[in-house]
Amino acid sequence: MSGTLEDYADIREEVAKLCAGFPGEYWQKLEHTNSYPAEFVAALTEAGYLAALIPEEYGGSGLPLSAAAAILEEIQRSGCNGGACHAQMYIMGAILRHGSDAQKQKYLPEIATGRLRLQAFGVTEPGSGTDTTSIKTFATRDGDDYVINGQKIWTSRAEHSDLMLLLARTTPRDQVTNKTDGLSVFIVDMRKAREAGMSIRPIRAMMNHSTTEVFFDNVRVPAENLIGEEGKGFRYILSGMNAERILIAAECVGDAKWFTQKSSRYANERVVFGRPIGQNQGIQFPIARAYAQMRAAELLVRDACRRFEEGQNCGEEANIAKMMAAEASWAAAEACVQTHGGFAFAEEYDVERKFRETRLYQVAPISTNLILSFISEHVLGMPRSY
Repeated sequence: MSGTLEDYADIREEVAKLCAGFPGEYWQKLEHTNSYPAEFVAALTEAGYLAALIPEEYGGSGLPLSAAAAILEEIQRSGCNGGACHAQMYIMGAILRHGSDAQKQKYLPEIATGRLRLQAFGVTEPGSGTDTTSIKTFATRDGDDYVINGQKIWTSRAEHSDLMLLLARTTPRDQVTNKTDGLSVFIVDMRKAREAGMSIRPIRAMMNHSTTEVFFDNVRVPAENLIGEEGKGFRYILSGMNAERILIAAECVGDAKWFTQKSSRYANERVVFGRPIGQNQGIQFPIARAYAQMRAAELLVRDACRRFEEGQNCGEEANIAKMMAAEASWAAAEACVQTHGGFAFAEEYDVERKFRETRLYQVAPISTNLILSFISEHVLGMPRSY
């Protein structure tokens, strides 16, 4: 089954109805206590949206990536925050594409129903940043287990996830010919790991993103939880990164739509010097330009989805879509703040919350600079810059 982002009108309508039950006040209240939107995630799970990409044989909807993109875009356009749960959509792809039949049968139906949450993605470390091949977390084979030691950072939703997809070294970097070799991917049952040497430390951040540091101290993970072949994990992680970038790009498009609608409405309603401020080109033009940027990004997301669904190499399209959509959402956010003036800083207008949330996507899950480096090297054929 395939489709494009302009399809799924019925899904979009239902997602919007669900999101209407979680207005700005709901998210503001969570910010006060730095709490996880458990009710919102439960509602999405119950409606089946977080199982959109899981095949029907495992209890999911079996929808293509463009449907998942439409769901996440609509969540953001409605003023909600899909960052609380979006990772499940792209993390589970590693199990689906590279996991064993036993792993799929064991985990995917439970994830589809919501009995298990796969929200935590353990990759980044304090000393490695985006240099993934330099990670130091190590998994040593010991009989029927792997013993894991190390630390992860910016592992969002770790406190609210039952399972983690973990990338760790199984061969030291100085013992492999290719630095991308010797990395392996594991499914970590966090409920058991918490009782066996894993600890989690929350990180208070600029936005309420439930992010953490995770420490592994001789944590045992059954060898049967290794995904695919030992030492080949880097390619398994890479295979899901295009999906991740496309889905994040769709969220940014949704954010841009929310900001632009908010700006336009306020510009028409706010009267200063006897006329609506939207009559002034200084107000009009930034909003209009951000809208144009959003429409261009929307087309890029659509093209990236199509290529992904057709099985084409879409690294260029996925990365550019993510970069341009993040820039469009930030431009729309800036225009929204300028349009609202001082009221943009008032919590009740909800602009400042979304402003902080959408800024994240210039940095994560991959920074704009890394995307530009990718384009320079892999698309334009220039020398590697790092």
